[in-house]
Amino acid sequence: MKRVLATAFFVFVLAAVAFAADVTGTWNATVDLGGGQGGTPSFVLKQDGEKLTGTYSGALGESPVTGTVKGNDITIDFGAGGNNVHYAGKLDADGKTIKGTCDYAGQANGTFTATRAEAKDKGKEKK
Repeated sequence: MKRVLATAFFVFVLAAVAFAADVTGTWNATVDLGGGQGGTPSFVLKQDGEKLTGTYSGALGESPVTGTVKGNDITIDFGAGGNNVHYAGKLDADGKTIKGTCDYAGQANGTFTATRAEAKDKGKEKK
């Protein structure tokens, strides 16, 4: 019985690792800050384990980002104009959408939805 439980646990751990979230790539977001305010920033992210790095591009300019991935929970932080901006969301089951909240240094807050950009197929580029 112990061997069966140990084997089942090992298979479960392998499956969890195989299906862990990977958010590396370009994400296009829609931000709603209420009152007709918001924007459409993009993030280029690179994941290394639970660590995120990358770049924010949007109405606030460009800025390096840091963050975390813990299961399907995603955080993204960056500076803009001397202020800290924080995004926190959840990756959906298909790995194509992140939805959550954003806080612009306490001056504005709202919600966001980010969608993974389609990867370009470099093998079929025309010359």
